[in-house]
Amino acid sequence: MAPSKKAAAPKPASSPIKTAYLILYNVISAFFWGVVLEKTVFRLLNGGGPVALFYDVFEQTKWTQTAAAMEILHSLFGVVRAPLFTTVMQVASRFLLVWGVLFIYPDLAKETPTYSSMLIAWSVTEVIRYSYFALSLSGFTPRILTWLRYNTFFVLYPIGILSECSIIYLAAVGPAAHETEYPWTQLPYILYGILVIYVPGAYILYTHMMAQRRKVMRSLKTKNEKATQ
Repeated sequence: MAPSKKAAAPKPASSPIKTAYLILYNVISAFFWGVVLEKTVFRLLNGGGPVALFYDVFEQTKWTQTAAAMEILHSLFGVVRAPLFTTVMQVASRFLLVWGVLFIYPDLAKETPTYSSMLIAWSVTEVIRYSYFALSLSGFTPRILTWLRYNTFFVLYPIGILSECSIIYLAAVGPAAHETEYPWTQLPYILYGILVIYVPGAYILYTHMMAQRRKVMRSLKTKNEKATQ
């Protein structure tokens, strides 16, 4: 007789304190990314160009994105079930842009339109993502928000990735190429290497989201079918 399979252990109940903390974290994050989105759209519609946009939103974008380092800790210590590797990849690429490129070479943001497209892609993605998580943890997830969370990345991810890559490339061939003191003279090669890493990195993130989408949309479809029976 084949040995019986061990019954799967039930998932431990989520701590109310942990749930409350995560709801608060996601609400605050959605709010601040919403402010970035509102300021970006307002500036684009009312003129002023990339220079005015940079001065309007860079500081807030920088610190709002820096706060996302908490997500690495959340994954590392099991506060959420997000995979650590993909979380680190997502946060690290953003850190590279705000601290490793634009903080050092702010004129890039003032001279290229892809800074605007990057901000739009980032802020729309994060407003949807954080709102989705906050409402899910609260026990209420509108279907339209679920659809947005697992479908808008088809458009927003390529916009964001291409915008990020363009800024890194412009840094490599522009100001970084004119550095004269070691080790700064090595910076262009580092930036080129990062661009190469973007290719498999983008593939991993994209396929991860597609896998998540299939799982969630399948579940949503099943619920819809049961509701109509």
